[in-house]
Amino acid sequence: MKQRPRIYYTDSQKALMWERWRKGDSLQQIAQLFDRNHSSVQRILAETGGIPPAPRCRSRLALTLSNREEISRGLVAGHSIRTLASQLGRAPSTISREINRNGGRSCYRASQADQATWDRARRPKRCKLVESRTLAHIVANKLQLLWSPEQIAGWLKRIYPDHASHQVSHETIYRTLFIQTRGALKKELLAYLRRTRAMRRSRHHTQKTDNHGRIVDTVSISERPAAADDRAIPGHWEGDLLCGSKNSQIATLVERQSRYVMLLKLSGKDTETVTNALIKNAHKLPQELYKSLTWDRGKEMADHKRFTLATDIQVYFCDPHHPWQRGTNENTNGLLRQYFPKGIDLSAYSQAKLNAVARELNGRPRKTLNYETPAQRFHQTVASTG
Repeated sequence: MKQRPRIYYTDSQKALMWERWRKGDSLQQIAQLFDRNHSSVQRILAETGGIPPAPRCRSRLALTLSNREEISRGLVAGHSIRTLASQLGRAPSTISREINRNGGRSCYRASQADQATWDRARRPKRCKLVESRTLAHIVANKLQLLWSPEQIAGWLKRIYPDHASHQVSHETIYRTLFIQTRGALKKELLAYLRRTRAMRRSRHHTQKTDNHGRIVDTVSISERPAAADDRAIPGHWEGDLLCGSKNSQIATLVERQSRYVMLLKLSGKDTETVTNALIKNAHKLPQELYKSLTWDRGKEMADHKRFTLATDIQVYFCDPHHPWQRGTNENTNGLLRQYFPKGIDLSAYSQAKLNAVARELNGRPRKTLNYETPAQRFHQTVASTG
């Protein structure tokens, strides 16, 4: 089979790639637009780690191509530097530098000078993490503690409110990780991000949806108290199963107001096993801190009426195929995948190990809590109800 010649994409073709990438199209979908393999597109996008490069534009003060054409015609006519400067409304020094850096009076060409100036203007600003190695060291340490870039940025702003030199945006951290040419953070630190992908993906990238079976006598999430919806009071929880290989799973519970997480070891995902574990866990908390539980339509909660009878805790169910209605728990399960990647056997983890993971997750500052930790918020609630 004859190999096709390598394609050199135009700027407009690259712009189309980035537009489709931002909309969430896959590499293969984008490549089909050009009748190419996905690796051809990946080569372009990977240069900046999946982050669209900032569009370039000329300064309104810069000489234009028409200005340079006037200079070129003036030089041929033998006009002086001051005459040219007067005609263009520019300083003589500006015209002199323009001519000298682009071949001199005898070799000056407008189009060549314009392109050369555009090429010379590629001077990216040095990254803040390159300028401050101390700040880069702090960021690297926090990444290794599994803090997200947004948590690190928020924490720095909270700890150093009056020192801009000790603050950095989460976007800068992401860009420094994904664009390795910046040289401030090692590529190995990508492994500590929640989603360990080589390139940054659009938030519109297609996600899989849950498709669980039906269970009877459910109470819809639409009937959940308003106080639970607006997180006004503590005690309303969301739950789900996090699944691993060999039919293993753990139960994940998160409190909506404080984002406090609890993990439960399970020996199976049948409704009796799951319900017994949830009942046992519920009895560890005072009634004021456990008023309701929201779950998806998984068959593991088919025995929800027994749970409610044993605990006096009402269970509410999301609408079919609407996992985002338990958004707090969905987000938490995403965070837990750092500790429990897909495809591993979860039965190997003891309850003590699960408790240690929960403590670490509850000890991370959260943006939605003004960079306090879930543990701090939850313990404040415990103290106030005690």
